[in-house]
Amino acid sequence: MCALLVLGGATVFYYNRLVFNRHRVAEAASGIDVQLKRRASLIPALVECVRQYMSYEQSTLQALVQQRMRAVQLADSPLGQRAPVEAKLGSQLRQLFALVEAYPELKADSQFRELQGTISEVEDHIQMARRYYNGAVRELNVLVESVPSNLVARLFSFAPAEYFTMDDLRHGQSPKMEF
Repeated sequence: MCALLVLGGATVFYYNRLVFNRHRVAEAASGIDVQLKRRASLIPALVECVRQYMSYEQSTLQALVQQRMRAVQLADSPLGQRAPVEAKLGSQLRQLFALVEAYPELKADSQFRELQGTISEVEDHIQMARRYYNGAVRELNVLVESVPSNLVARLFSFAPAEYFTMDDLRHGQSPKMEF
């Protein structure tokens, strides 16, 4: 009887830890989602601001707009599927800001500088949210895969979560923005 009580108590304990960590992963994913949507909402204003100055760089602007559209279309997809598209969007932003160096009048535009600063801030928030998410995923996955919590995880169909990874480590860097 005592062994059954201990087994029941351990099951409840590990079940609650698994539930807590699953919710923390969902909350962390929501944090990433908010920042990705925030970045996507800033891109049209950035493109309009830049378009006025960069008439010769239309292909760069079009590529950025198309990548943003892909990211918006995948907004409800799992983070693992979205990561490569979001990484490419960050890469497109870095490419745009590199081209801006050739346009001193654009760099001096107050609206552009404000957008540039806001996007830089959002990129930093995306990095922090991604690190928090991956830490939450690690905690959940350790519980799902280690003994004895893996027994409870299997019993209640808990599965490991997918990390938010980037194939190219440069995609994890914020665009360099000089004022």
